[in-house]
Amino acid sequence: MSQPNLFARTDVQRAFAALREDLIHEDGPRISTMRNYRFAIVPYQPADEFRVRREVSALSTDLRANGWVVLSISLQRLLLDRIRSMGDDIVQRIIERERSLEARNPERGLGYLADKLAPHIEGPDGIAADVSRVICEHADAHPDSADRTLALIGRAGALYPFFRSSALLKHLDGRTRNVPVVLLYPGERRAEAGLSFMGELNPDRDYRPRIYP
Repeated sequence: MSQPNLFARTDVQRAFAALREDLIHEDGPRISTMRNYRFAIVPYQPADEFRVRREVSALSTDLRANGWVVLSISLQRLLLDRIRSMGDDIVQRIIERERSLEARNPERGLGYLADKLAPHIEGPDGIAADVSRVICEHADAHPDSADRTLALIGRAGALYPFFRSSALLKHLDGRTRNVPVVLLYPGERRAEAGLSFMGELNPDRDYRPRIYP
């Protein structure tokens, strides 16, 4: 009877090892087969969130030691900034209304919240615009280091269930100064190119980026 390999890499470790190898390739980052489409996705089980953060920390430290710049972009922080920009009075009214509806029907409460947040999250002027701004401001300030800059987008779970990550990448296309972008995706890979956000939503196959590992 064969014994389990205690030193075998997990899916998360294999994904980050492959990503690192492709990023520091001698011919430049090759996370995509398309020269002007430098997007990739690392899916992981939501329960592995803290394991992923450790891998992100190790990868970032390794890249910086080799002369890279790593932009860590938190979708949770960008979402909270968007909500705060609405003003305290408006936010408080939304909270009170959502609580009232949720007490009678949880689905109505969630639907109301989605309607209120959607204009601030979805579309090219939503969260994607904030991500683009962070990346482009850095790229414009450091034009000589674009090929050695990595944008790591994390905390996507904070947008569940109000946003689809495929839409985020679609709206970022052409708005990142060709800086390599990696989306950390809490969810499940289904079939060759299908991804289910948080393992709850129907699989989305509207993906062009490479999916690691």
